[in-house]
Amino acid sequence: MLENLRLSFQGIWSHKMRSFLTMLGIIIGIAAIIAIVSTIKGTNEQIEQNLVGAGDNNVNVQLYRGDWTMDFSYESIPQGVPVISRDVLQEIRDLDEVEEASLYLSRQDYDGVYYKDTSLAGGYVYGVDENYFNTCGMIIQKGRGFIQKDFDRFQKVAILDKDSANSLFQGENPVGKTIEIRQKPYIVIGVAVQSEEFEPVINSMEDYYMYSQDSSGKVYIPESTWPIVYRYDEPQQLVLKAGSTNDMTNAGKKSADILNGYLSVSDSTVKYKAEDLLEQAKQLQQLSESTNTMLIWIAGISLLVGGIGVMNIMLVSVTERTNEIGLKKAIGARKSVILGQFLTEAAVLTSLGGLFGVIVGIILAEVISRISETPVAISGGAAVGAVVFSMVIGIIFGLLPSYKAANLDPIEALRHE
Repeated sequence: MLENLRLSFQGIWSHKMRSFLTMLGIIIGIAAIIAIVSTIKGTNEQIEQNLVGAGDNNVNVQLYRGDWTMDFSYESIPQGVPVISRDVLQEIRDLDEVEEASLYLSRQDYDGVYYKDTSLAGGYVYGVDENYFNTCGMIIQKGRGFIQKDFDRFQKVAILDKDSANSLFQGENPVGKTIEIRQKPYIVIGVAVQSEEFEPVINSMEDYYMYSQDSSGKVYIPESTWPIVYRYDEPQQLVLKAGSTNDMTNAGKKSADILNGYLSVSDSTVKYKAEDLLEQAKQLQQLSESTNTMLIWIAGISLLVGGIGVMNIMLVSVTERTNEIGLKKAIGARKSVILGQFLTEAAVLTSLGGLFGVIVGIILAEVISRISETPVAISGGAAVGAVVFSMVIGIIFGLLPSYKAANLDPIEALRHE
């Protein structure tokens, strides 16, 4: 085997230009596949990162009518939907996949939140319990958070997020100031931010609209004061923190099943559903992959052309070395030895082409990333697989020339001019 490898490299080096041109089809095909696979992998990672976010593993479970979340700013509360009790919440917390869970109410209020003459147009108001910030991975940046007394005494206090603080106060410290929510005064006691800042990658207008929907900001108030500004006995929503990213789907589904077990509604389309971010990411990834699979097949044509080129050159090589083959067979070389020599040469030729193709593919992927701002992630498995695949191509397309060489008649071969 070592002797065959030495002879292969010797033969390739003695015909450098011819060998390079033979490998060119392999190089182009492998480079194209590596670049496409790297782009697919990078895009899939970006999709999952954008949807799942900073890794807080939060899942929202909301009340749906059909395929749409119920909006109680204009919809009536269905008969048979109870308020979620603390016992039910504890049942959800006891699930193996759930690390923490919290109840909240929410409303997108287009003209209900003011500071003096400044409106938080399109902002969100959240009525939260005492565990909400911990569940969602939020910390208090200024002021203080809610304490139990705020809930027990129905204190009209509010916490803003960074966006609502900037929108309403425009750089002024909001702590201690009074805002109005539906004409009810609330004292701002703090500003909350995510413990890990996460900015999604935005490459298109669709991404912009997807991730800018909450940019007007959020105002948080104690859930006990929710009826002061909105309505009594409104069904809550659930946010939970899964133990890991992989647990998010099961945690959301099991929690929704528990809540649906307490419903007694006549409308069968009304039920709790979990926001399955991982499933959304998977669907988008499948769409991305199906789009690029055809490109991989097209790139595979280059490998086919490259394989035919290898077969052609190996046939030429057999013709050029007929005397050498005849001499080897005359002194006792077996067919298997001749076959192995030419198969090894074909495999080495295409393997080198595959190796150079991987290098060119990585460079090409980085160039595409910089020019189009498309994320890429180099796949080590794809690189190794590409080199192995190119070697297999060499063996397959080298079989015919190798078989021809192995079956030459030694007397006729020695006579060949």
